[in-house]
Amino acid sequence: MHLEYLTTQMARNTERVRLLVLGISDEQARWKPDANSWSILEVVNHLCDEEREDFRVRLDHILHHPGKAWPPIDPQGWVTARRYNERDLDESVKNFVLARQESLDWLQSLGTPDWGRAAETPWGGTIRAGDMFAAWVTHDTLHLRQLVELHHAYVVYLTQPYAPNYAGEW
Repeated sequence: MHLEYLTTQMARNTERVRLLVLGISDEQARWKPDANSWSILEVVNHLCDEEREDFRVRLDHILHHPGKAWPPIDPQGWVTARRYNERDLDESVKNFVLARQESLDWLQSLGTPDWGRAAETPWGGTIRAGDMFAAWVTHDTLHLRQLVELHHAYVVYLTQPYAPNYAGEW
């Protein structure tokens, strides 16, 4: 496990998220391509809550409390229940940046954890600490891609009835 490289990527991903939402309008922050999609604001708040209530908490359970039950989470449900799309974008970004820094500080405090340590999951089966950490880092890239896709979809929306096909295949 290349902890230093991966935590550096997590820190850089924090800045990447911040830059991908910097200066966008309130309209664009709340805009969704369709009813089943998330807005940029929803993605940012999802990242913050996942940072606070999912990955760090569950990795800690695997490493330090493998027999304890995991606290329940509902990332999909939180989007509406916690009214992500009604929040302020700047405040949401600040909250994510703060939560990520707390996670990076926590990861730094671990020293050399046993990445092979495993715990039972609520859905059955086991997961190793290294698997959870890999998922955490990868989760960032999934949502970075989602933010880029939302930017692309918004431009396509704004340029209707014209098509961006000449730019290349998306």
